[in-house]
Amino acid sequence: MKRLVLVGGGHSHVAVLKSHGEAPMPDTRLTLVSAKRHAPYSGMLPGLIAGHYDYHQCHIDLVRLAGYARAGFLEVEAVALDPKERLLFLAGGERVEYDILSIDIGSTPPTFGIPGVPEHVIPAKPIETLLPAWEGLRARAAGLKRVALVGGGAAGVELVLAMQYRLRRDGAVPGFDLITDTPFVLPSHDVKARRMLQRILDERGVRVHAGRRVAAVEPGRVALEDGASIDVDAVFWVTGATPAAWLRSSGLQTDAAGFIAVNPCLQSESHADIFAAGDCAGVTGQPRPKSGVFAVRQGAPLSGNLRRALAGQALDPYVSPPHALALISAGGKYAVATRNAWALQGAWVWRWKDWIDRRFVAKYQRLYQN
Repeated sequence: MKRLVLVGGGHSHVAVLKSHGEAPMPDTRLTLVSAKRHAPYSGMLPGLIAGHYDYHQCHIDLVRLAGYARAGFLEVEAVALDPKERLLFLAGGERVEYDILSIDIGSTPPTFGIPGVPEHVIPAKPIETLLPAWEGLRARAAGLKRVALVGGGAAGVELVLAMQYRLRRDGAVPGFDLITDTPFVLPSHDVKARRMLQRILDERGVRVHAGRRVAAVEPGRVALEDGASIDVDAVFWVTGATPAAWLRSSGLQTDAAGFIAVNPCLQSESHADIFAAGDCAGVTGQPRPKSGVFAVRQGAPLSGNLRRALAGQALDPYVSPPHALALISAGGKYAVATRNAWALQGAWVWRWKDWIDRRFVAKYQRLYQN
């Protein structure tokens, strides 16, 4: 029996589990290692914060999905790797041997060494940290005056609008600030989409501080590099992506940002028996945003190449489209759709996004609910 070990329950790995359950890989013992039992679908997180979904509607139960796939499940965090000896080390001292290893553990927001950030901000990832902090903030919503989010990408825009919407439904009306060091929000999107979302932010009264960098975060205050400061009750950190610390000492080849360097077959550039997908990986020659859209699309190619690797067959390269449709929610049941140079908005866009998101999660949930 060959030992296939999946590290992390990301969007690509749930596809591997589904594929193995439907058609088991011959002579293969599959094991999933994940620090968490429930895998969130990133596209539904703003809707969860806004109150459109409950927790279970936008999470996949990895224990039950692994059961469907007849795979072992270890609910523990991976902390180190010895690729020469083919050993994965887990928190608590346990180690797991493998023949083929696949990594899909996502990323966390970078702090850039800014004073006070580790102590005084709430990171948007992992969701297991965000959700309790958010519920704690809701519990004291009546006394809130201002809330700040740092990060002007799609995630930051969606979260600030979702939080504002939910707190207003709760009867609280604190002010919101969105801080970004980029010249404008949504820098990776076309000008039409940027203008649409900026107009929505303006209409909702969100103060956008574009082109301004955070210098430090203190209790109750965000200091900016230009000398200004903002008094706040809470700060959420929604900036970019950084890899897990243990990947830096894993011995795997990484890209300039520290993510696992993989070829178009999603195979490590330095170790043929290791694969990676999602935010934790960077495909050589195919720079793409760290987005759940691309991780979802890597699921089927990854599953196919894991099968081929176990069978000793040649791998198939996968080239993801350079641009993907983005559906950006705007707090209430309203959203903006954008791809390349076009953008549309409306309640119907939110209904479209809601249908896509629910269908994705249901595809996995029904495997173990029937």
